[in-house]
Amino acid sequence: MAARPSDPAGAPAEDLLALADLTVDELVEQTETGHEQARSRHRGWMLPVRVLASAGMLWLLVTRIPDFDWDRLVPTWSTATWGWLTGAALLTLVGIVLSALRWQQVLRALGLRARLRRLVPLYFAGQFVSNVLPTTIGGDVLRVSRLARENGDPPDTFASVVLERLTGWLVLPLITFIGLAINPDLLELGRATLLAVLIAAGTLGALVAVLVVADHPALGGRFRTRQGWLRFVGAVHLGVSRLRHHPAAALSVIGVGLVYQLVLCLAALMAAAAVGLAELGFTPLLAFFPAVLIAQVLPIGISGLGVREGAFVVFLAPLGVPAEQAVALGLLLYLLNVAVSLLGAPAFAVGGRSQAAMA
Repeated sequence: MAARPSDPAGAPAEDLLALADLTVDELVEQTETGHEQARSRHRGWMLPVRVLASAGMLWLLVTRIPDFDWDRLVPTWSTATWGWLTGAALLTLVGIVLSALRWQQVLRALGLRARLRRLVPLYFAGQFVSNVLPTTIGGDVLRVSRLARENGDPPDTFASVVLERLTGWLVLPLITFIGLAINPDLLELGRATLLAVLIAAGTLGALVAVLVVADHPALGGRFRTRQGWLRFVGAVHLGVSRLRHHPAAALSVIGVGLVYQLVLCLAALMAAAAVGLAELGFTPLLAFFPAVLIAQVLPIGISGLGVREGAFVVFLAPLGVPAEQAVALGLLLYLLNVAVSLLGAPAFAVGGRSQAAMA
């Protein structure tokens, strides 16, 4: 789920909630066949609208940049370029494995155990659905449906995905503040600094609000015994309560999430080097890349296209980065994510028909 309350490449919250009151068998049928429930079919027109929105934002971005040099969108190919691209792709792949590990830590905190060798294919399959397939059914829904079929506990499985995604709301702002603290010169970049701080502070504020509502007995707690999709809200309440009473488990989840996001920052650093920004440095990415990741989950276009590239222009221009290279960095990160997500095609095709042993 992504602001969609989540970090990149998740299902919109409304997608999960729209399907939450289905039985496990109905969830599985829809995610395995690609068919959505009847009341969601009218949203089929949203896909072409979002594609047009992304295309429009990219066109507007390019046309507003004076003397846009299209040649700068393509890096100068060399052995070093291929090396940077390979490193960025491998780190993106490692990031998905770390995401699965983070999910496993949340599941354990909720009393559900699953082997990592099962969760990794599930996560890859979810990435494939979210980033490659033209559907409004997100990868998080697929993960919930398949794992719930195996463990027989849809509410807690649903809660594990929500809580796993929510860790991004904490970790990403922290990385921004760490980057600004390590490199105080970044505090003098005017609008870019102000925007990054506002995004980080706003994200933390939203996280606190969500956790307070979810944890409060009179708010989230009132749904513990409800039926339909409200039982999933109650499951999130119980999950937050368990994490609050087991700080070691919560710290483990946050720790894995922090490593995951740092790996994404390293992947972005290598991608930047591939497009000719080898001198950019790591601390600017620590400070500004989390804000880009948060902004790109806005459900405006497809996979953040247009939003991500515009955000890179805003954040990197004060550092002397040409707008064309900032756009190229955004597009390259998108293509890398799609390329790595394609590895989830086999897991998507066969994973739903296999049963993995639970730990």
